Amino acid sequence: MSQFRTPLKRALGLGSAKHGVHHFLVQRLTAIALIILGIWFVWFVLRLPGLDFDGARALLAAPWNALLMGLFVIAAFWHAQLGLQVVVEDYVHTHGWQLFLQVAIRFLCILGAAASVFAILRIALGR
Repeated sequence: MSQFRTPLKRALGLGSAKHGVHHFLVQRLTAIALIILGIWFVWFVLRLPGLDFDGARALLAAPWNALLMGLFVIAAFWHAQLGLQVVVEDYVHTHGWQLFLQVAIRFLCILGAAASVFAILRIALGR
């Protein structure tokens, strides 16, 4: 019977392309943000070798550096989550494993980003 279905009827229920465009754009925007923030990050890392622990902590505690480091960490984890999501969607074909991996990846990326931002805030606020 499926031979008599139109291409539209076969495609219905398979999802829409609306979310793919959003995913594509966010992935590209985070990549652009990481390029810009990556330049700052290289400058930041190149300043560290001449500093002791207190100097490195003071460098990160500077308001602009703490803000940019926080943005860099958030963009990196967000971009990683989006990229890993595509890998799982493309290469994991069992629905149960796919769901488990998607939830685990999102959870670990949120946990990593939150822990990193928390550490940056503790350093920046001097606690």
